[in-house]
This record gives sequence, structure tokens and C-alpha cells, in this order.
Amino acid sequence: MDSRAIRIAFEKEECILPIDRIVSQREITVDYRRSVKYRQIAKSIEAVGLIEALVVYPSKADTYLLLDGHLRLDILKARGATEARCILSTDDEAYTYNKQVNHASPIMQHYMILKALESGVSEARLAEALSVEIKNIRKRRDMLKGICPEAVELLQHRPVALEVFTILRKMKPVRQVEAVEHMIAGATFSTLFAKSLLAVTRPEMLVQPTRRPDVAATSVAAQEMLGRETAQLIRDLKAIEESYGADALSLTVCSGYFRKILSNTRVENHLFRKHPELLYAVKTAISEN
Repeated sequence: MDSRAIRIAFEKEECILPIDRIVSQREITVDYRRSVKYRQIAKSIEAVGLIEALVVYPSKADTYLLLDGHLRLDILKARGATEARCILSTDDEAYTYNKQVNHASPIMQHYMILKALESGVSEARLAEALSVEIKNIRKRRDMLKGICPEAVELLQHRPVALEVFTILRKMKPVRQVEAVEHMIAGATFSTLFAKSLLAVTRPEMLVQPTRRPDVAATSVAAQEMLGRETAQLIRDLKAIEESYGADALSLTVCSGYFRKILSNTRVENHLFRKHPELLYAVKTAISEN
């Protein structure tokens, strides 16, 4: 085992640097400044200040090369700031720690909003910091009301569309879990897919069975048939998912084996004379893998 110490990629302590000594590596266009993301970051900096420090690399002539935070730097310059909090990188590498940051899932955002509200932050203050309307804050605050804990646990780290929770709320807990399992098996968390699952849900599995969901369904028999086909499709997807790794490995090994066989000119000539269609199929499969 290599006993050499691993060099740290960034300094442990932040520092304050003059903005005029930080050299940006790309230009922020006018169109980018009009984007939603840019406005949200600008609103956040205006409301609570710079949360995430810039990442810079010490260059020559007492300047610093900006590795991460181009939008934040542009916003700070526009606001007339003269200094910025920075993290010093020990290597001139644009692949910074920020590439490893996982974005918070909707459920994680919900918990963060609840934590902020419990700490005394007002809804108006949150809306201002996040550059959204107060109704969106309230919607995320109440997002998990009516959702069973088992479904929440399954969706905790999934990129679920916000409207999916409104649809799940129309189902009873058991059906919520089934619907979430279908989403996970199909790796689809869209509103459209959730609506399709709601459409094939039996009336007794709905919170209000007397009021049918506002979806297209010609008859109960058609819904039951669609439900059975959906369940079978999900089972097939799960079976494929379980065997995909082994199948891919087998295909790789087989491709290598046939590639080695066909490297023999005598074998290839024989197949060309006797089994040309087989030779064509094998070569096609090898070229695609």
C-alpha cells in the first residue's frame, strides 16, 4: 500500500481577497444575466450575503484564477463589492469540490424550510432569499401532509416533481407505497407518470372514491386492464434491472471472445463462404459493443 500522504486540494481556512485581483475564466453574457438561476443567486446574495465562497488558485503577479463561482463574482461586481470570501485551491484544476455536491431533493428542501421556519425565519424572508413567491414556500412547507412515512422514506433522495405529492395525496397509504415503487422501478418521477398511476388506481384505494380523479378512463374494466398491464410492465422492468449487470458482463465477455476468433483469417474466410449472414450478425454485434 502506498504510504505517501494525500495532499489536501484546498486550504482549510477561508480568506478575504480583493475582487480586482480575481481573474475570471469565462464571460457572463447578457442572456445569462437574464436567466432565472442568475436572478435567484443575485436575490440570495442581496438578502443574506454570499453563502458559498469563491474558489480561486493563486497565480502569478499577485492575482488569483477563479475556478468556481463565476456567477457569484459577476453579481458581486455588479453590486459594487470590493472584497469576497474565497477558498484557496492548491492546484490549478477546474474540477472543484462543487462537482461532487449533490443537489438537495424536494423532500430535503422541505425539511430545510421547516428547520428555517422553526428557527424563526419568516416565510417572507425565505421567499426573498430564494427569489420565489411566498405561496411556493408554503407549498413546499405543506408538501408531505397526507403522505405516508413509508412513501416519504422511499422518495427521500429522489428528484420528484413537486406536483407528484399532490397526486399521491389522493391515494391511500398502501397505494401510495405501490405507486412510489412503480416510479422507482421505472426511474420516472414525473407528474405525467404519477397521473397515469392515479388513473389505474382502484376506487377503494383512493381517499375519496366517490369523486373520480380528473383523468381519462372509459370504464372500470378498462382501468383494471390498464392497471394489470402497468403492474406487469413494472415487474418486467424489475426483472431486467436485476439481470442487467450479469447480461452486460456476459455480452462483453462474448464480444471479446468472438473478436479474438474472428482475428483468425481462416475462421473469418470460412464463415464468409459458408455462413455470411452469421458473420455479418456477429460483426455488427461486436461493433456495437
